[in-house]
Amino acid sequence: MTAQPEHPADGRVPAIPHTINAIGDALTGEQRARFYGEVLAAEEDDVSGVMRRWWKVAMLDRARGAETSRANAAGRRLVAVEDLLEQVERAAG
Repeated sequence: MTAQPEHPADGRVPAIPHTINAIGDALTGEQRARFYGEVLAAEEDDVSGVMRRWWKVAMLDRARGAETSRANAAGRRLVAVEDLLEQVERAAG
């Protein structure tokens, strides 16, 4: 008998479709409300940027160990992934 890996060899997370409904469905309750508020208030030219930013948040939340990583970061003066993503988005213009 051989030992089986604890996790599948392919650790990729299936991509969330780039639609408003799919992104909203992938977010938590509080995040979902913020996402819909932002996308509904966005000007036509800004909708894709709002969707792209929240899609990244939803994908990061799906990553294996994301919740544990956030719990481990608490109180350690580390930058949360969401804050880092926001900083990168602002810097990119």
